[in-house]
Amino acid sequence: MPAYTFPKDLLDLQTALDEVQAEHDQFAQVLPWSAEPMPGWKAPKQLHSDHQPEKPDSPGYTPEQAERLAGCRARILELTTQVITHPFWATLDGPDRVEARTALKHIHDAAGPEA
Repeated sequence: MPAYTFPKDLLDLQTALDEVQAEHDQFAQVLPWSAEPMPGWKAPKQLHSDHQPEKPDSPGYTPEQAERLAGCRARILELTTQVITHPFWATLDGPDRVEARTALKHIHDAAGPEA
């Protein structure tokens, strides 16, 4: 994959998007399994296994939890829109644009000199 020289503002947008996505994912892990109050359930034992799927009662999200989650999702949408509509993408042709977008998404995966 060729190396791309991304504009600083585009790199900053991608960094902000990665941070908000990570915050969202971490927060979602501690939320109840259902947004609305729901009774728990227990399914029959799985064939060829001792596993018996079950969920406890879910109290649903509190208004604060729902608001925080909606805020994260709105910010993710806003940042994603800014990234994909950035003028930099118009400087590349089809296949190069796809490769560059993939490279930008993974720019911080390996802490290289540009990261």
